[in-house]
Amino acid sequence: MDSYKTISENRVGEGYITEKRSKFLAFAHHVENVEDVKRLVAEYRKKYYDARHVCWAYMLGHERTDFRANDDGEPSSTAGKPILGQINSLELTNVFIVVIRYFGGVLLGTSGLIIAYREAAAEALADSTIETRLIEEEISYTFTYPMMNDVMRIVKEMQPRIVSQSFDNTCEIRLAIRKSMAEALKTKLSKLSFE
Repeated sequence: MDSYKTISENRVGEGYITEKRSKFLAFAHHVENVEDVKRLVAEYRKKYYDARHVCWAYMLGHERTDFRANDDGEPSSTAGKPILGQINSLELTNVFIVVIRYFGGVLLGTSGLIIAYREAAAEALADSTIETRLIEEEISYTFTYPMMNDVMRIVKEMQPRIVSQSFDNTCEIRLAIRKSMAEALKTKLSKLSFE
């Protein structure tokens, strides 16, 4: 697999449900790392300081092995896990969802909580834009100026993304290409060195 699904960073997906007078506000964000998550948790705690619970979950990395769920005082596994379950049901990664609960005075019970957090998270994701992104590998290649046309022919043919380039007596180019094509690109470039 050299691609993964995430949500666009251009907008925050929002969901809102009420259950027995409790209000659940959900927000889905694109995140790149745990620092992004910590910053967002702090922002939501500050903004919704009067809420009873600020529950959340995240999934990071294209291998989808870095994840966490937080119940923030709700009974164990009634909030964070259902939120994470929605991220998993769509096989997303680099996603953080927070659900803020304002208690309405009526207890929902564990199954009621699980359903409410799951539905709020699902609404936030339904309001998000899902994107498929490529897992890329970066390749640096150093060459002499007379080899420029040959290098650029390969770039045009294989269409990697040019990360950086410097052309002088010795030239260097940094390319990013989808992981499954990286070896072929390396092979073509290394053959140039021996022509």
